Amino acid sequence: MASGLAAPLPFTVGVVVLLSLLGLAAGGKVLVVPVDGSHWLSMLEVLDGLRQRGHEVVVVAPEVNLHIKPSKNIVMKMYPVPFTQEEMDENVRGFTKDLFEGGSFLERFIRFYQRSKKSSALFLATCTHLLYNRELMRYLEDSKFDAILTDPFLPCGQIVAEHLSVPSLFFLQQMPCGLEHQATQCPNPPSYVPRAFTDLTDHMTFLQRRVKNLLIGLSEPVLCYLFYTEYRNLASEFLQRDVTMQELFSKASVMLMRYDFVFEFPRPVMPNMVYVGGINCVQKKPLSEEFEAMVNASGEHGVVVFSLGSMVSEIPMKKAMEIADALGTVPQTVLWRYTGPTPPNLPKNVKLVKWLPQNDLL
Repeated sequence: MASGLAAPLPFTVGVVVLLSLLGLAAGGKVLVVPVDGSHWLSMLEVLDGLRQRGHEVVVVAPEVNLHIKPSKNIVMKMYPVPFTQEEMDENVRGFTKDLFEGGSFLERFIRFYQRSKKSSALFLATCTHLLYNRELMRYLEDSKFDAILTDPFLPCGQIVAEHLSVPSLFFLQQMPCGLEHQATQCPNPPSYVPRAFTDLTDHMTFLQRRVKNLLIGLSEPVLCYLFYTEYRNLASEFLQRDVTMQELFSKASVMLMRYDFVFEFPRPVMPNMVYVGGINCVQKKPLSEEFEAMVNASGEHGVVVFSLGSMVSEIPMKKAMEIADALGTVPQTVLWRYTGPTPPNLPKNVKLVKWLPQNDLL
């Protein structure tokens, strides 16, 4: 096992007890370094559970963001960043536009690469201005937190955890280039574990295993290098020693994986990798009159909830019309979360809404 995972059993158990929120445990101080977007929305229910069980929760977040807003129930420490809300919003809109635009594979790849560079620059600037905010870092050092809860999609939270010398817990869907397996020294055999972004299953032919799956697996270190180079430099400079991303991420005490084993192919997991799929699905609430009427009017076929995620609200009209055509072929009533202009070919069975109580509907 990696050196960061070789902690004594009582220590690891202590961390699990702290954030598994046993009712009889004394409240602890938890620092949260989140990732914006849907990552933050998924984490909110966990933070509410921590607070209800007597833990003190402090969230650090940039002043310019998409969804991380001040809350009366959570202590929020905001810090300035060198870009505006307009620049952030334009980047999201541009990413969505590039994603749905057509063109050859090369054209789409170049657009995606250029847009990713812009997004990465914003993320890196956000992390840099957190680490070098002396007043905020002094507050974090003096607060004596018991643990840090962070999303390792970006490594800023783990850099803070290393600086403060406190145990970290990861709340994640997955990490870029499969780094969670390298960091925990978890076996990830290409013989039956399909790589991300492939259409493979755990039943593969010889060629699929040795060519498609293996080649993609061999490309992961290159992707890690490209994705994390600037963060590795930032971490080394801030911590004043040479570090690698694998070393940083190996220090996680527990990885709370937002998977459900029912929907995953068989794969090895390490003892500190815990599946918590569905943890953000809170107790359902009664539907509003508007949605109750939609559901009741759907008849025997019921409803389909359709959303492209928290960050995609508008798409090019051509693509919206294609989606509308496809949704019109199903017998169910479709509730589509969409805030863009109404497609002229919108079928009668499709209802556009600006917000969906997804958990309550499902």
